[in-house]
Amino acid sequence: MRSTKAKAAENREEIIVMAARQFRSHGFAGIGVAELMRKVGLTHGGFYAHFASKSELMELACRRAVSDMLVDWQAKVDSAPDDAIAAIVLPYLSPDHRDRPETGCLMATLGPEAAREPEPVRRAVTECLEDVFGTLSCHVRGPGAAERRKQAICLFSTLVGAMVAARSVADPALSDEILRTVAESLTTGRS
Repeated sequence: MRSTKAKAAENREEIIVMAARQFRSHGFAGIGVAELMRKVGLTHGGFYAHFASKSELMELACRRAVSDMLVDWQAKVDSAPDDAIAAIVLPYLSPDHRDRPETGCLMATLGPEAAREPEPVRRAVTECLEDVFGTLSCHVRGPGAAERRKQAICLFSTLVGAMVAARSVADPALSDEILRTVAESLTTGRS
């Protein structure tokens, strides 16, 4: 039985969602096309009916991961509009985020790998970072757009760095301390 266009679009979407999770969990090289297709219940041969290459899927998966993160951030901000930064920072710098990279921040899991990928993947990451900076710029304080952008870049870079450090250490107490210390630094004393 032939797939309808709607079913093909649904399958493509499933592949992108699964790839976004699996790449964040295992790295770009840590999972192949055949394994991804198996995880969504499709055959390896069907991959090329949806994507020109694994690189194209990587690009789309990056965009999906960041888009999902920004939707999640907006929901958190909507539920705590009086302190948007804390609403973003505290869940980001949580043990749950640290322990579940497959559902977390793209840059904290794939940032260094993305730097070695083909230009379309790096372009997608660049555009995603611009979206992240734009979102954060709406919630940080500063006298003008340029200053808020600087604050947003510093804030996100600090979040990513803290998460990478917390995930990298073998000592659970130190990992927790990194998350707690940076979260406290970013959320206290602001007025």
